[in-house]
Amino acid sequence: MSDVMERQADHVAGAADLQPEALVPSADAAPDNKKLHRIVVVGGGAAGLELVTQLGDRLGRRGRASVTLVEPARTHLWKPLLHAVAAGSLDAGEYEINYLAQAHWHGFRYRFGEMIGLDRTKKEVHLAASFDDEGRQITPVRSVGYDTLVIAIGSVTNDFGTPGVGKYAVPLETPAQAERFNRRLVNACLRAQTQSEPVRPGQLHVAIVGAGATGTELAAELHGTIREVIGYGLDRIEPERDVRIVLIEGAPRVLPGLPERISEATHRLLEEIGVEVRTGARVTKVSADGLKLADGSCIASELVVWAAGVKAPEVLAQLDGLETNRINQLVVEATLQTTRDPDIFAIGDCAACPRVGTPATVPPRAQAAHQEAARMVRQIQRLLRGTPLKPYSYRDFGSHVSLGKWSTVGNLMGFLFGRSIFVEGLFARIMYRSLRLMHEQALGGTRRALLALVARALARRIDPPVKLH
Repeated sequence: MSDVMERQADHVAGAADLQPEALVPSADAAPDNKKLHRIVVVGGGAAGLELVTQLGDRLGRRGRASVTLVEPARTHLWKPLLHAVAAGSLDAGEYEINYLAQAHWHGFRYRFGEMIGLDRTKKEVHLAASFDDEGRQITPVRSVGYDTLVIAIGSVTNDFGTPGVGKYAVPLETPAQAERFNRRLVNACLRAQTQSEPVRPGQLHVAIVGAGATGTELAAELHGTIREVIGYGLDRIEPERDVRIVLIEGAPRVLPGLPERISEATHRLLEEIGVEVRTGARVTKVSADGLKLADGSCIASELVVWAAGVKAPEVLAQLDGLETNRINQLVVEATLQTTRDPDIFAIGDCAACPRVGTPATVPPRAQAAHQEAARMVRQIQRLLRGTPLKPYSYRDFGSHVSLGKWSTVGNLMGFLFGRSIFVEGLFARIMYRSLRLMHEQALGGTRRALLALVARALARRIDPPVKLH
């Protein structure tokens, strides 16, 4: 669809949304002449998009409910792939899903817009006006009515108030940010190739703040992709002399949220391929030239990625009195209902969901988003039938970390006799990729997921292994 047609579609959709009751045309009325139950999902990330797709297939297509997705982006990319987009080893366009097309195929409605508020009495979600790059309005300020609301807007980067992060560091929250960093990286290499003076200290250094899964995987991926870019005729750059990748973590070890054996294996592999790892190091300032640490030392780097922590978006603290925690997550019951409104649910990274048997909440992982989306489908079906909701219990199936072409390490939880088993190499790589396939299967079915896998494999045989523009 062209940009003009898409804008027209959004404009028509926005006009319909000005009055919430207009969301459900009379033609969609149930057989007993009652309006369909309005289910609105805000946020089209892993959890939200899987949820509306399943609800659209099971309820929307069959005229049992009206299902609507509210999302400020036009396309969806599975968030664990962002580090590969930033490194240039993956083209986002090959993996993106268009929301308008997905809605058309799976029986739900897509409303382009960003949630800015909520009226729980009127049961309305307030959306901001949207504008194009030239400042022209696409959609007006409007409201979307709901009977059941599910909030799944994910998380954003937490800079902990560190000076200079917003100006000089690139977060990895969206495909646009990942592509922005990749362009900066390629431009830095081209600049170093064509400048008259020698490469400056720090000019081709990359500092990654935060050694969680995103930062760790990015460090390993970049080690290979930078050398691939340089190999395409940039002969004035000497990788061993000019390129430096530094991974910085405030905790005593990398991957602090994962088992220690995975952390140790990952640390060892990173150092073997030449990534410098600094743990127990707290960044106090980011500048155009690099980073300053709490111990007074500095790290020269003109390319900085901030992946040090996450929090829920600020808007959640402004949603008509819903309870939030210290990082803005909506506090929910085991049924995934918010504590102050049983008609509002929250799933994914934006939800502080209790974890049975522990004082902790469910961790912000892809497998948790997948599980919660599946649970929400059943919860809504029970809600429509008038049967009691069941509590959600998180199951940890293990974690895997991909270190690019070098290796993949991880663990399987409860694989045999309830024990955690350490895995690495080919088997771990297969398990890691299976998570993405599960997500794609949930969105398009097994046949489509397998066809996409084959198509991407064939494309890699004729395209450069890294993005060069």
